[in-house]
Amino acid sequence: MSTPTATTPVLLSTLVRIKLALLRNGLLKSSGRKAVYITSLVLTALFAALQLLGLVLLRGDAHAAALTVPLAAVLALGWAVVPLFFSGGDETLDTTKLVMLPLRPGPLVVALLAASVVGIGPGFTLIMFIGSVIATAHNAVAFVVGVPAALLALLLCLALARAVATANVRLLTSRKGRELALLSGLIVAVGMQFVSLAMNKLDTTHGLARLEPMADVARWVPPGSALDAVRAASEGAYGRAALDLALTAVALAAVLWWWQRVLATSMTSADASTIGAADPKRTTGRKARPGSGAAALLPGGRTGTVMQRSLRYMARDPKMKMGWTSALLMGLVIPVVNAAQGNGSIYYSFLAAFMLGMQMSNQFGQDGSAFWMVLQTIASPRDAYAELRARALAIALIAVPYVTLVVFVTAGLTGDWRSMPMVWGLCLAVVGALFATGATASVRYPYSIPQEGAFKNVAPGQAGIAWMSMLLGALVSAALCLPFLGLALWLHSMDSPALLWALVPAGAGYGLLAARCGLRFAAPQVARRLPEILAAVTKG
Repeated sequence: MSTPTATTPVLLSTLVRIKLALLRNGLLKSSGRKAVYITSLVLTALFAALQLLGLVLLRGDAHAAALTVPLAAVLALGWAVVPLFFSGGDETLDTTKLVMLPLRPGPLVVALLAASVVGIGPGFTLIMFIGSVIATAHNAVAFVVGVPAALLALLLCLALARAVATANVRLLTSRKGRELALLSGLIVAVGMQFVSLAMNKLDTTHGLARLEPMADVARWVPPGSALDAVRAASEGAYGRAALDLALTAVALAAVLWWWQRVLATSMTSADASTIGAADPKRTTGRKARPGSGAAALLPGGRTGTVMQRSLRYMARDPKMKMGWTSALLMGLVIPVVNAAQGNGSIYYSFLAAFMLGMQMSNQFGQDGSAFWMVLQTIASPRDAYAELRARALAIALIAVPYVTLVVFVTAGLTGDWRSMPMVWGLCLAVVGALFATGATASVRYPYSIPQEGAFKNVAPGQAGIAWMSMLLGALVSAALCLPFLGLALWLHSMDSPALLWALVPAGAGYGLLAARCGLRFAAPQVARRLPEILAAVTKG
């Protein structure tokens, strides 16, 4: 006897009701969540109203389509990548929850697409498309064409988001998916820098005409082609308008077909991660070889072992990876963007030195509950000094070359080669001073880093300790650098390039001396305060 399956209309109405029930129950469960949702709704509505007003004001501009067509492509790109970062915000993205139900992929795709229309994001996107239609439609035919164009563009964005999420459903529920969630805020922050740069480029006499080359490409890429159909209809090119709509419809059909295939695959295939874990062939004949590869370049003994452990933490722990990626990207992106805007200064290089030097803070908190294993290896101040020194060397292995790179890149972009040796030497001194204060702060102000929560980096009740740790690092390291800063300013005033170049080795030596003194000062405290440090880093 065959298993009965739900028809498309019944399944559609059921999934829409489930989406509304999930939203309603989530808001009723927590007043905090309700407040966040209402705030998000109000802010999104205000922003959408402003964007709609701006698009309406573009009506009559000869180059309005140069903005609306690429805007549609950018919105589609956003819908394609956002589910990879914020999948936790929509429980219906996980189609593996439906695998035990007698549902066929075809009707399920239609029902899920209809359920996707419910939400703040789809409403905002629809308003943007409506504003784009108003900006470029100048006759009745163009407005008529704008109705299917806006709907096709919206459905294509939603279908693309769902298809990408379904294709990566295993990834979204794995550790790699959580790492993507951690990196989402960073990608948004970096992207906003380049968006700001692009908007500044528009504030010139050429205005939207600068976007015409981009629009010429985007009008052939759905859903940009849908918005270009409105422009074509306004100019009387009805054949081109029909072609643009047909291109968007074909793209939507292709995405729905791909979505249906990956949906069927994800609901009928086993999780590869569980198969791999149970396969004995994956581990047969493989032996760990410590000291092979890049690890062979590290020093021997305890120093090399601790450096290797620290470098592995940086590469594998999601929150440490987030911190390091933020420091590396922002340390370079901000100087480059400011230089591109005409506001560049070689002194922006100090941002990279500060952000990388601050990685020395809360060293033991980064270990978490594993710190008790480190504790077993520390029996004296000598052991504590060896532990701290190796951790500092692991950070310096990345920080020193990277800060040097940022200084040279910033000097090349700004053309300020005369100040480059002074800034280079000062950056090296700053890194060494931050190592010194970071080691001390790790002992005096340790705090726990929770594993749960993508953006939760301090355990409850320890926020004040974290702020004190950062404040100590910033203020004391600045005070430590004052003598060298005075020397650098004096040599800079003498207008002698040879003397300025002497600041590079002097800065490296000063930073090394400061770091060594800071580690020597912190080591005895580590040996004395091991129980207190363990209690602090395992709290929560």
